[in-house]
Amino acid sequence: MNLHRQTLTLLGASGEVIARYSVSTALNGAGEKDSSGCTPRGEHYIRAMIGKGLPSCTVLRGRRPTGEIYSRDLGEQNPGRDWILSRILWLCGLESGKNRGPGVDTFRRFIYIHGTPDTEPMGIPKSHGCVRMRNADVIDLFERVDPGTAVFIH
Repeated sequence: MNLHRQTLTLLGASGEVIARYSVSTALNGAGEKDSSGCTPRGEHYIRAMIGKGLPSCTVLRGRRPTGEIYSRDLGEQNPGRDWILSRILWLCGLESGKNRGPGVDTFRRFIYIHGTPDTEPMGIPKSHGCVRMRNADVIDLFERVDPGTAVFIH
């Protein structure tokens, strides 16, 4: 994942590009510290995948579906809510002291790759630390990866 370009590139086993997606990472930029609101850098892996089979735009809170499907009306009724939609790919850091362990732990910071309302812009940093994607894109990515898939954020 390239923070400067705001893109996520999925590579095959031989390093070939399988897909490229526009994303939105943290408004606060790159960083690993707890409560920073930053997107953590370095080597990660997908530790958990949540939302298999759920309809697009399913609202997730606490990693569980709320029973809601996001709509413009629901968004207007809940201004300022940080929407997590469709799928969650929960990241875990691999670098002790950098993105894993006390004060910097990506997993304990609940850093996800997840869907967001399609009205939210992609290609510009705007999240609270997670990696936001269009719903169709996060569903597509979800179907192409497995728990344990490597994720490198730079």
